[in-house]
Amino acid sequence: MTNTPTGTPSGVPTGIPSGAAADGAPDELDSGLASIEEGIAEFRAGRPVIIVDNKDRENEGDVCVPAQACTAELINFMAMHARGLICVAMTGERLDYLKLPMMARENTAPLGTAFTVSVEAREGVTTGISAADRARTVQVLVDPAAGPEDLTHPGHMFPLRARAGGVLVRAGQTEASVDLATLAGLAPAAVICEIMRDDGTMARMPDLRVFAATHGLKIIAVDDLIAYRVRTERLVERVAESNLPTPFGEFTAIAYRTRIDAKEHLALVMGEITTGEPVLARVHDQCITGDVFGSLRCDCGEQLEVAMQRVADAGRGVILYMDQEGRGIGLHNKIRAYHLQDGGMDTVEANEALGLPADGREYGIGMQILLDLGVRKLRLMTNNPAKRSGLEGFGLEIVERIPIEVEPNPHNLRYLQTKREKMGHLLGAQGLDDPSADAGDVTQTGGLA
Repeated sequence: MTNTPTGTPSGVPTGIPSGAAADGAPDELDSGLASIEEGIAEFRAGRPVIIVDNKDRENEGDVCVPAQACTAELINFMAMHARGLICVAMTGERLDYLKLPMMARENTAPLGTAFTVSVEAREGVTTGISAADRARTVQVLVDPAAGPEDLTHPGHMFPLRARAGGVLVRAGQTEASVDLATLAGLAPAAVICEIMRDDGTMARMPDLRVFAATHGLKIIAVDDLIAYRVRTERLVERVAESNLPTPFGEFTAIAYRTRIDAKEHLALVMGEITTGEPVLARVHDQCITGDVFGSLRCDCGEQLEVAMQRVADAGRGVILYMDQEGRGIGLHNKIRAYHLQDGGMDTVEANEALGLPADGREYGIGMQILLDLGVRKLRLMTNNPAKRSGLEGFGLEIVERIPIEVEPNPHNLRYLQTKREKMGHLLGAQGLDDPSADAGDVTQTGGLA
């Protein structure tokens, strides 16, 4: 059986005509999807699959094939029919061994796509761009006997650095394709290429079904791969537990450590949360400046106190305190961003000026902690729709979103306005739209918690 996708049936266009299918509604994503077990079987047999990402992310599809099985024919198929950029998703460990540095010192890509420098096989290629040459480069990249000396750069193949922890840490096709290769028992690397319409726009789910039917490919979803991995493996472990008396009442503090990066997170639990009833919950990301020192630049410390009081009033609930300082950029970068905000930038502009994402948080680890605690349904305290969709994308049911707003002050007014206007936070606190609040009077604008 050939591993190359089937040819084009008579009368069926080779690509996706620009009018072939309209963008589908998000709830159409589930239609026509193969199971993860089927996707693993396809990869194990060396056949490509289409991987579609979360509907709240790009809602696009990539043709993906295990790097071990990549041939010139498959490279040519991707170039002719998928039309996107042909890349090789790989583990950080392998890329470090090959001494391939990141393409950009500071990654400003909105979704954090992690390109290394482009590469070429040192031997066995001509110009490097032909399908055969690119397939040769792929084989060198995954050959365990090959080393840095076997590659040159720049070149015509684009390695992508998959995050450790895979789709449980970052829900993208880069991680999904590497995970799929690993689950298939193959080298943890895959060749991936975005699928485009004939008119150059990105193919969405209705288009992808046409493409899959035309070329005999199966479609799997990143969300389903996440759910599969959640069912079959664990990335967090409980390491300690103790009573924790607080001004809001007595909680049980449960410490967790991740197996992928040794980060430590804390769950504060009150009452019985494993009854199956929706649990009042907040996923709170660490903010030393706000939570510990009472900084007025953000609303984090006040939000944490409000959340703890609400849980105490309800008599049951959970607060996750996650090691994701500064929306995932870390403490020192947060202070660097504060300095730029002192000069007039807002919280998003400051991050971008530093080459950092506006919001670099991931929700997979928090999801695993909640599942370990026995929580399946949440009444989630948040103003951030991305947090809600992030947790739902990892298999938790959010039955209610509960706003957690605090009164703005002159130091965080612009920060809160920016979160609402540029980051989509659902904020409507009294005073946020007060025309008498002159931005010129706000001497410390923004925050990054």
